[in-house]
Amino acid sequence: MVAGEASGDLLAAMLLGGLKTRWPQLQAFGVGGPKMDAQGFSSWWPHDKLAVRGYVEVLRHYREIVEIRKQLGFRLLLEKPDVFIGIDAPDFNLELEARLKRSGVKTIHFISPAIWAWRPQRMQRIARAVDLTLCVFPFEPALYAEHGVAATYVGHPLADVIPLKVPRDASRDALGLSGEDTVVALLPGSRRTEIDAIAPRLFGAADVMRRQRPNLRFVLSVAPGMREPIERLAGASAVTLLDGGSHEALAACDVALVASGTATLEAALFKRPMVIAYNMHWLSWQMTQRKRLQPWVGLPNILLREFVVPELLQDEATPERLARAALEWLDDPERVQAVARRFTQLHLELRRNTAQAATDAIEKVLAG
Repeated sequence: MVAGEASGDLLAAMLLGGLKTRWPQLQAFGVGGPKMDAQGFSSWWPHDKLAVRGYVEVLRHYREIVEIRKQLGFRLLLEKPDVFIGIDAPDFNLELEARLKRSGVKTIHFISPAIWAWRPQRMQRIARAVDLTLCVFPFEPALYAEHGVAATYVGHPLADVIPLKVPRDASRDALGLSGEDTVVALLPGSRRTEIDAIAPRLFGAADVMRRQRPNLRFVLSVAPGMREPIERLAGASAVTLLDGGSHEALAACDVALVASGTATLEAALFKRPMVIAYNMHWLSWQMTQRKRLQPWVGLPNILLREFVVPELLQDEATPERLARAALEWLDDPERVQAVARRFTQLHLELRRNTAQAATDAIEKVLAG
């Protein structure tokens, strides 16, 4: 298995739970993170070696990433595993999967690349690289079928893990917050490049909001290994830093400022109003824009096919605009209740016992 970032580590750990239930003697190895390791996974390289987003940003780490993929490929060809499962990270995994598939190793990609959002030409690469794609959104298998690619909808594992009823009070107790506090959660991403670009904007927004409403409480979820850069960027900002704890922060908060990515879906599954933010190198942004197929970037908006929550991207993601958008949620309880109803319905649609469904699909590939 290869997971390329913190969200992939989380998703892979959930999948490993299902695989180990079916095959108790399972041995799993490759590139992973702490949550996978806790499931008995053997990480030959840590997942944060691959946790880079954006064209320009990747160039700085390109040689190291290519060398890891080369060495990993050689090692896997020697080991000849029964199956290789790439967890997201398509730019890294698809080439590796194609190499393994040519050598007779069964290959599966978990978390379908977002061909419906941008870079649809990847479909041909996927067809060459994988025996099966596991899709987490219900509309995806039909798109793959049009190109003759085997795909199965297994639901989204986060929808199984996150409870339908949000444990707000218990999460607030765990974080030392009262029921009367108005709480803002900050989630600046898990990659160093994301944090450097986005965290200062979220800290700035927190400062703007605090000046207007001094009684607000702020909590920020720190991805594994990212405390030092977060502390450096935080400066004197009065934000409580949580090691991990993104689910507790989302369950406890009244509104969230979230970097675009898997965390936006987590916020939606916790039925929380949010403001989606993103910023990257200007050249990476221009290249990405030319390949976009939809007007939305955030997963909740993509899945619901409209701007249910605001997206402030690139130059629009200023502290002032982020603060204003967050305060608008706090001032409009009817709008908050309406979006919570939408997110509850989305949660029900994505809940499918993903670990078992994915394990069933993987077993069929191994038997084929």
